[in-house]
Amino acid sequence: MADPRLLVATLARLLEGCRTVAVGALSPIPGAAALLARELAGGALHVTVLGSRKTNDFTDGGRELFDRAGQGRIDAFFLGGGEIDGQGNVNLVGTGGDYPAHDVRFPGTFGAAFMGFAVPRVILFREDHSRRVLVPRVAFISVPGTSPPGVWRRGGTVALVTGRCVFAFDRAKARFALASVHPGETRASVRANTGFDYDEPNELPETPPPTDAMKTLLDGPVARVIAETYPRFAAAVLGTGASNRRVN
Repeated sequence: MADPRLLVATLARLLEGCRTVAVGALSPIPGAAALLARELAGGALHVTVLGSRKTNDFTDGGRELFDRAGQGRIDAFFLGGGEIDGQGNVNLVGTGGDYPAHDVRFPGTFGAAFMGFAVPRVILFREDHSRRVLVPRVAFISVPGTSPPGVWRRGGTVALVTGRCVFAFDRAKARFALASVHPGETRASVRANTGFDYDEPNELPETPPPTDAMKTLLDGPVARVIAETYPRFAAAVLGTGASNRRVN
């Protein structure tokens, strides 16, 4: 699987042109990516990291997140899932057996479905790239990848980033296309570990690594800020030397 720093840089590049981005809980790599994108934009990107005391100006928690998204004040959001299929559908509920008696239960949908409709640029992220996760059809649709004609939707999924590659999502076709493979991966390795079908370009690039400027920012301001919420991630991936307790 890919170097986490490569994943941070890849997600940050997908935020180019955004004015605001919100990052959910338990999301150290997307959180670091949002902070890196803010640094690259010279501070012009407004970042909210749920669970942070300093990079979070919400006064009403999740309800304010949904309010801002509904008002069109959040340009990008990250979503993961226990299962993701080739139509961009995301399962956050569970697998095995009939709903609601699933054999395996995931954390739950909460407001993910609303965010999938209200946010213009939804970026799916799942580090685990396997046929267990990337399936032909999800067992339960928590967030639909597309909507029928006439259904209001501000935007939705634009990409899926995994530990092996980057997929672009075509909402008109309801289908993914392989956009790049991470170093050490090939067309064959991605195909062998993906349960759904997708398109491939004739010329397939390798996912670009972080630039020297990105590395400097990751080791400096990004590491210092993300350590407040994710100290162990900052220490292990960005080398901050942070302790395992929250940094205030």
